Amino acid sequence: MEERISKVCVTGASGYIGSWLVKKLLEKGYQVHATIRNLGDKSKCGLLKNIPESEGRLSLFEADIYDSKSFEPAIKGCDFVFLVATPLQHSPCSSQYKDTTEAAVDAIHTILRLCDESGSVKRVIYTGSVTAASPLEEDGTGFNNFIDESCWTPLDAYVSSKTLSEKAVLSYNDDRRSKGSKLEVVSLACGLVGGGDTILPYTPLSVRVIVAPLTGEEICHRQLMFLQALLGSVPLIHIDDVCEAHIFCMERPSIAGRFLCAAGYPAMQECVDYFVKEFPGIKLIIKEVEGEGARVKPKSQKLVDLGFRYRYSVEEILNESVRCAQKMG
Repeated sequence: MEERISKVCVTGASGYIGSWLVKKLLEKGYQVHATIRNLGDKSKCGLLKNIPESEGRLSLFEADIYDSKSFEPAIKGCDFVFLVATPLQHSPCSSQYKDTTEAAVDAIHTILRLCDESGSVKRVIYTGSVTAASPLEEDGTGFNNFIDESCWTPLDAYVSSKTLSEKAVLSYNDDRRSKGSKLEVVSLACGLVGGGDTILPYTPLSVRVIVAPLTGEEICHRQLMFLQALLGSVPLIHIDDVCEAHIFCMERPSIAGRFLCAAGYPAMQECVDYFVKEFPGIKLIIKEVEGEGARVKPKSQKLVDLGFRYRYSVEEILNESVRCAQKMG
């Protein structure tokens, strides 16, 4: 008897991580339900439909975090759900939510309930951010000397959306045990994503942040400085590795809980020094970093302990991020 091909759902499929994850899943032979906010956006639909392996195996659905029940058709019949979508801007038309945090947290509760009630979904993999895992002390005045899965960003130190969203996701594991549910929930607290290629027609924001010392793009430089100040380092991961980590968590027989997902934790000055050394022909706008804050080392490698392997080093991520930015202009 031929083995049934797993059907998976990827929310936020038109973004940097979501689109590359869809591509990798299709290449591996999975049936993919991909959600985007507007099926009328021909450019975003076209990017996904143009993936060579999409014919007959990719289905597009319209769904919006601000209308979380709209995800139900995409989830129906799926074995696994990748919760990549996140609201970046508050919808001015929303009378139900006061901000993106409320919308994101409510959507997570609704989507997890839909997954649990579906009768088919075995596991949800949530794309979190390492910015929700700051090693700052509770009062925000100093750093612990390590970062691991026990670290949570104080809510007054960061826009609370990612922290509260991830806590909502992980609380479901405790709730399901008390209610007898078999649904497993995994959260990947991902570092700053860069390197490699993209099917997007523009340079992804996280890549622009990584190469900000070269470009001098002010808003991206501020984000890079913010990461250093918040985390005591700049956690990095390659786009291929972050997608492979999602798939690794899907393909394991059983897995649940929170996992840091970064190949390395360099200080911002180390990134700048690498650019100076490797790209002497490019004039650096920012050569020195002031007020970096403490250097924090990772204490946990839970994913690696389970057998996952990062293929790309920090140096390769930095190098390929520059190449990506140059290619995309």
